[in-house]
Amino acid sequence: MKKGKKYIQAQEEFDTLELYSISESLELLKKIPHKKFDETVELHLVMGVNPKKANEMIRGTVVLPNGTGRDVTVLVFAKGDKADEAKEAGADFVGMEDLAEKINGGWTNFDVAIATPNMMRFVGKLGRVLGPRKLMPNPKTGTVTLEVEKAVTEAKAGKVEYRVDKHANIHLPVGKISFDNDKLIENIGAAMAAILHDKPAASKGKYIKKMTICSTMSPGIRIDSPAYIKELKAK
Repeated sequence: MKKGKKYIQAQEEFDTLELYSISESLELLKKIPHKKFDETVELHLVMGVNPKKANEMIRGTVVLPNGTGRDVTVLVFAKGDKADEAKEAGADFVGMEDLAEKINGGWTNFDVAIATPNMMRFVGKLGRVLGPRKLMPNPKTGTVTLEVEKAVTEAKAGKVEYRVDKHANIHLPVGKISFDNDKLIENIGAAMAAILHDKPAASKGKYIKKMTICSTMSPGIRIDSPAYIKELKAK
């Protein structure tokens, strides 16, 4: 793939083989020429696990203390008191069969879908639409729950999911390029603490092999992950 002029200029701002601290990497990221929109800052990890083995899978969620910098549209499948609870918590769409019918027709104008357990008889039939878009409610991510208020509040506040892919990588947003560096550092720290906490017992050897940070349109800046993890654990 041909790299754009700004991408090439960005690579000239730092040594692509050098390992940087979190603070240094964010300072470099801010110096890179950016597009005219507020780019997302992304954390990319190469993990020392075998994702083909069920006992080495990594999947979880974390609420970023400073949010993601974007408005999150939340849909909730619920009825009765739980529907009222969802509305009061700030859910954008609340319903049952009516929402299921719209989604079956291809409508997916939302970022997070939450369902109470008794609604899964409707939601389960939407797998072909929601599954490929990673919008399917799941107990493992706290989106199939009776704690509707908590789920909606966390989603609105900046709850993100991380999951190791088939190549043993984890990718997740940690804020916007407009964020102060201290806020980005706090978000990265929360995400990394959650991922370190979720280390599978079956994982042997180096758990995090490589750690890179970038913005939506920038090249990746390599982080000295052993030094950073040691620093994080010392806090």
